[in-house]
Amino acid sequence: MSRLRIFADDDPVTPDFVSTDHASIAHKLAGIGVRFEQWEAMHPIEPGAPSEDVLAAYKTDIDRLVAENGFKSIDVVSIAPDHPQRETMRGKFLDEHFHKEDEVRFFVAGSGLFTLHVDGRVYEIRCEQGDLIGVPDGTTHWFDMGPEPYFVAIRFFTEPDGWVGHFTGTDIAGKFPRYEPGQAG
Repeated sequence: MSRLRIFADDDPVTPDFVSTDHASIAHKLAGIGVRFEQWEAMHPIEPGAPSEDVLAAYKTDIDRLVAENGFKSIDVVSIAPDHPQRETMRGKFLDEHFHKEDEVRFFVAGSGLFTLHVDGRVYEIRCEQGDLIGVPDGTTHWFDMGPEPYFVAIRFFTEPDGWVGHFTGTDIAGKFPRYEPGQAG
């Protein structure tokens, strides 16, 4: 279940706001310029389907997003719990960073935890299958895929280099909870 928790950036224990309601999550995130939508496949996707089939299942929403934002490339990334580089891959995204383009991800399957640091607040968003998140360029954040990552995501890029993180050097990300899929609440 998708979830938003909002904390003061000096209190990683007690959230000021918690919701699993998509409309409430989208409303709160819109207040800081973050896009949060729910998409449904136009037709079923089989496990292990090729990227072309995944993209075809969401073509209408993808085309709308590309037209609105001018994305130049789209790809599909798939990470399984037994991936031999999972610890290295997880570590790459765990420190606070920002990008010089919007970070837009759609979760076709699985889950992950985006955590945003905005104006003294920390917004922890658990994204699940069907969730699209659009983090504006320049927004400091980190991403945790968990110790046994599992997700299939469509990624949208405007820059030819794809994912380029600019790290802040702060230790804030290490002070907040890590992602453990299956945790309640």
